[in-house]
Amino acid sequence: MKIVFMGTPEFAVPSLEILLKNNMDVVMVVTQPDKPRGRGYKVSYSLVKECALKNNIPVMQPEKIGSSEAVEQLRQLEPDLFVTCAFGQFLNQDVLNIPRFGTVNVHGSLLPKYRGAAPIQWAIINGEKKTGVTTMLTVLKMDAGDILLTKEISIDDDMTAGQLHDKMSIIGAELLLETIHRLEEGNITPIPQEESEVSYAPRIVRETGKIKWEDTATSVHNLVRGTNPWPGAYSYLNGKRMRIWKTNVHDEEKTTGKEPGTIIEINKDGFSVQTGKGVINVCEIQCDNSKRMTVEQYICGHEVKLGDRFESE
Repeated sequence: MKIVFMGTPEFAVPSLEILLKNNMDVVMVVTQPDKPRGRGYKVSYSLVKECALKNNIPVMQPEKIGSSEAVEQLRQLEPDLFVTCAFGQFLNQDVLNIPRFGTVNVHGSLLPKYRGAAPIQWAIINGEKKTGVTTMLTVLKMDAGDILLTKEISIDDDMTAGQLHDKMSIIGAELLLETIHRLEEGNITPIPQEESEVSYAPRIVRETGKIKWEDTATSVHNLVRGTNPWPGAYSYLNGKRMRIWKTNVHDEEKTTGKEPGTIIEINKDGFSVQTGKGVINVCEIQCDNSKRMTVEQYICGHEVKLGDRFESE
């Protein structure tokens, strides 16, 4: 089976690697164009492109996958299957019509829940106890194609989006391999998604990480986990912007009468902060232009008093 693999970030690398390790005939890798990254804006390759070049796989990097030039180049490959995994571009019908077996997408949720760009982060932010990976047939409507296979994953109370991302990328690769084997065998039945159960996971932006202290302690904790490692949950203390990297829920119900965001206790383990409902411990923080540190390290060089208050702006 001749396969064209389309992907860009770290999440897609295990899926490409597992195809290559199992001697799948990957005839082309398609990834996003090279872009400047980092503080020096140095042009660098996507991690999928690095993997492809290391394994001597030809690479395409179209600005628009649906352009006539890209479509013709793909058509000339006479592929049997397209595989997409966090590619970053929509495939139009001209592209979808090319492969004999269609296009299989690896998606980081249990569809039809969390269609969209950031299913891993929103599952944690919303306090889900489980999520999973789905392989599906790609159609024009976003993440709406028939389901092929799914694999459920539990979410621990302290798991971050980064940790879940890494776990899901490996499980997604394994599920992809099984999906392709069963497609080759004719031993798989696509299942239409239940539209009444659809939910969405919009793109994460920097402002997503803004903490609203009037929310519950559990909600704030979930936001901290769900925006770690990017963009990071943040607030302001004594006029300084502060990312908050690690928290735990001290008490889900406690109310002290203090305004949400008020520090009610300071010790070596962190700041205890009143929320709209319950008290949360802030354990690891990072000020702008500074390194990540524990609260114990921070209070050695900064004055923080009981009654000081985290602000959203």
